[in-house]
Parts: sequence; C-alpha cells; structure tokens
Amino acid sequence: MCGIWALFGSDECLSVQCLSAMKIAHRGPDAFRFENVNGFTNCCFGFHRLAVVDQLYGMQPIRVKKFPYLWLCYNGEIYNFKQLQKQFGFEYQTLVDGEVILHLYNRGGIEQTASMLDGVFAFILLDTANRKVFLARDTYGVRPLFKVLTDDGFLGVCSEAKGLINLKHSTSLCSKVEPFLPGHYEVLDLKPSGKVASVELVKFHSCKDEPLHVTCDTVEALASGSFDLETVKSNIRILFENAVRKRLMAHRRIGCLLSGGLDSSLVAAVLLKLMKEININYPLQTFAIGMENSPDLLAARKVAAHIGSEHHEVILNTEEGIQAIEDVIFSLETYDITTVRASIGMYLVSKYIRKKTDSVVIFSGEGSDELTQGYIYFHKAPSPEEAAEESERLLKELYLFDVLRADRTTAAHGLELRVPFLDHRFTSYYLSLPAELRIPKNGIEKYLLRLAFEDSNLLPKEILWRPKEAFSDGIASVKKSWFSILQDYIDQQVDDLLLEKAAEKYPFNPPKTKESYYYRQIFEKHYSGRSSWLPHYWMPRWVKATDPSARTLKHYKSATQE
Repeated sequence: MCGIWALFGSDECLSVQCLSAMKIAHRGPDAFRFENVNGFTNCCFGFHRLAVVDQLYGMQPIRVKKFPYLWLCYNGEIYNFKQLQKQFGFEYQTLVDGEVILHLYNRGGIEQTASMLDGVFAFILLDTANRKVFLARDTYGVRPLFKVLTDDGFLGVCSEAKGLINLKHSTSLCSKVEPFLPGHYEVLDLKPSGKVASVELVKFHSCKDEPLHVTCDTVEALASGSFDLETVKSNIRILFENAVRKRLMAHRRIGCLLSGGLDSSLVAAVLLKLMKEININYPLQTFAIGMENSPDLLAARKVAAHIGSEHHEVILNTEEGIQAIEDVIFSLETYDITTVRASIGMYLVSKYIRKKTDSVVIFSGEGSDELTQGYIYFHKAPSPEEAAEESERLLKELYLFDVLRADRTTAAHGLELRVPFLDHRFTSYYLSLPAELRIPKNGIEKYLLRLAFEDSNLLPKEILWRPKEAFSDGIASVKKSWFSILQDYIDQQVDDLLLEKAAEKYPFNPPKTKESYYYRQIFEKHYSGRSSWLPHYWMPRWVKATDPSARTLKHYKSATQE
C-alpha cells in the first residue's frame, strides 16, 4: 500500500503543486519522493511509500536499465509476478513485484499487461519513447485511483481525491475530479507540451469472466463443468485457500481483523493455518473492536481461542466513536450513511494497530457479502436469477462502498489491506455457479459458503453458522446498537427545520434523515460541491427501507426477538 500522485502539463510551478501530494502522506509513512520527468519540465511524479516488499529498491517511480523510457508509479501487490517471470523469461532488476508491469508492457502492450496481473493495483505508466500515458485499476477497485483532466489537457492523478482538489491551473479546474473506474485502463497521448489527450478507455476485465492470468496460477485446473455439490464445495475451499496463500507475500508483519462474523473468521482461520505451514515464526495478531460484551467481541474471542491467535480487543466508548466522525468522513471522501457508520469502528481499530503493534499487512473479510449474497435482504429476492444480478451489481459498486471504507480506514493509519474474498479467480468461479446454488437456504444467508467449510474444523459450528451482523451494529450490544447511539447524538445536532429544507440545500442525493444530513454537512465542509462522487446511497433492495442498517429489516428483528 502506498500513495501515488502525478501531473502532466502543469501550468503552475511544480514546487507549489507538490503540496497537494502531501495530502496523501498517510498512505506511505516510510518514504517520499518527488521526481520530474526528463524532457517534460511540467510533468512529475509523487510517491509516498509503505515498504512491504523489497525494502531496498522499492522506491518509485520505478525505472529499470532495460527500459529507460518507461516510468511506473503504482499502488498495489502483484501476486503472480514470479509465475509471470517464469512463464515469459523476464529478467528482473529488483525484487519489487510491480516491476513485472514494465516487462509485460514491453512484451505485449497495455491490454495484455492489465489482463495478466493477478493482484490489486492502480498504476500510472509513462512511455516517453512512444509519448503515451496509461492509467489502470484492478477489477474491484481494491486500490483507489482518482483523476482530473481539463479541456486543455492538464492531467492530475492520485490515490485519493484530496490530492487533486486544490491543484492550481491557468483555466479554472472544474469539479471533475472523479474516481477512475475499476477493471479499466485508459490510453492518453502525451504531447510535446506535456499536455495529454485521452485516446480510449477500455474495460479489460469483468467480475464474471475467468481472468487471463489463470494460465499461470499456482492452482492447477479444477474439475470444471460439474456442479455436483461435493465438487463445488471442494473447489470453493481450494480456491479460497489459494486466495489467502498468495496474499502472504510480505516482508512486514501480518495481522487480521476479526469481527467474529463468518467472513473475517474464515479469513483468520485459513490465514493462521497457512502461516504455520510455511513456518512464519511469529503469532498471528487478530483484532476486534466493540463495546463491552458486544456480539462481535464475544464471537471474535471464541474464534481466536479456537484458532490460537494472539488476540487484541479494542473497547469502543461512545465519546471516542462520535469524536472520530469528522476525521472518518475526511478520510473516506464520502457521505454514504452505512459507509460512514461502519467505518468508525474500522478506523479506530486501525489506529490501535498502528500505535500499539507492529502488524502492517492486515487481512480482512470484505467482498464476501456481495459475492456470496450475505446481506439480510437477499432473503427477499424474487428469484435466484435476480439475486445473482444483484450480487454482480454490488460487486461492481464495491469501490464506492465497502472497498472504499476498507482502504481509507486502514490507509489513514499507514496499514495495507488484503482481501482474499475478492481474488479474481475465486470470485469468477463463485459467480459461474448456478444461481440456485448461491441463494440463502433454510433462512440462512451465505449457505453455500458455510456448507463448503462445514467439515473443515476451521471454526466452531456456532461461528460457521452465525447469522449476519452488520459491522456497525455488531460492535455494540443488541440492546443499544451503535446505530441507535448515533441517532441519539445526531438528533441533538441537527435541527428539524434544517432537515425539512435539506432538498433545497442539497438537491443531489438529498439527506432524508438527520444522520445523513449530519454526515453531508461534514462532507461539504471538506469537499464542497463534490457530492457526485457518490452516485447514490447504499440501500437494501426488495424491502421498504429508509435506513441501510440491517437492524431495520424484519428478518433481523425477528431473529433478535426470539
């Protein structure tokens, strides 16, 4: 994890512009470099480094003797860089996994490069020989990327929007700082003036498609064409274990978030098992946050005891959670209700990890709810086919919601997140299964995933079959949820009259509740006029809901009232 920033065709002094690059310094606390491009005095790269792989030669932009005309600034991890080296005979100059991007591009161009990368990435590649600039982002947008391109060809690119919104330019910078779409690459012509012109934006991978890099994966071909339940369960276990294994690539200590729910518990259990297999000689640190005796804390404690991790509990007090709201919204760059609500616990546990431990590479369970139909409202899906379509929609929008939350809350404290549930091969296989197999069954969501691990003894049965608990709700007690605590506080902060006139003040995505109004006010304070970064609020489907909390749904209420 790191922070990347680049400008092409700047009219203003670069020493002034580079102050904007410092807005993302939290993403790379280990080192910083600012570098001009030879022959293009108004083009430059900025890089904040978190040293996770090759601590000696990992500074960026990456340049190697073989390709002196290529400049690469990237944020991410490429898990198959050694397999690609073996398959194509690449001669690496460094131990940096991202160097493979230069070799792939030289061999087959940008399309093959983006398609063959097994990992998470956002990159800026400059080819001065052919006067081209390339931008690319991984399938689910696990690593963030924003850009601004003016009519006269000034381009700014950054890991977070906050590094672009204060750039200076001779023509007024309209508010077109926007997220770069996941699963896409863009080709831009670089003019002698340093300005650029967009040539094409190409979608190189869809979540349902088996990735091209499967040809050089460490797992051999699976038994395909058969949807026999035992075969499917075996394939799910094999691919998930492989997804965790490839993410062990790190020179810094590995830890794991553990809420005690199914997703993070599976990740932690498989992770610890594999760490023992490859003889990693330190205990796995797991981290849970919640109020005293909250459901998440109790469940996480049980999982940690079962798997044998070095477990840390962060006790959340109400005042601390409320005080963190503004910092969280500034970090997130969104005002989405459920994203902000769920980010507060994750932000505070990340703060604890940074201050109190030496774990830097943090595993987490993001992506599972979208992939395996884990949200409570999937019980109300009209048909398996509609449930499958909704699952794909959620995956495509992850970069606006859960993946955004997971990246920003950890990156704010200089941590690197790893999310095995969003492994390209695992997700494409799961989505290839018949829609009927993937729906909730017997009143239990994620039924197939649970079934696949039932006989593995990785987790206690009561955890494996524990019902869905929203992260923002699970950190509090059932009697007094984090949701209701927030409502009580915000009710005192937002006047009824303000809410009545919300649609006049905020015509785009107008707040419907005091909570959403409160978040929007804070967002506008830091990112005025940028509300279009959030196309719509996250809300459950097929149910009448005015709030995204699982607690407002009938299925949840009946479960907690039994």
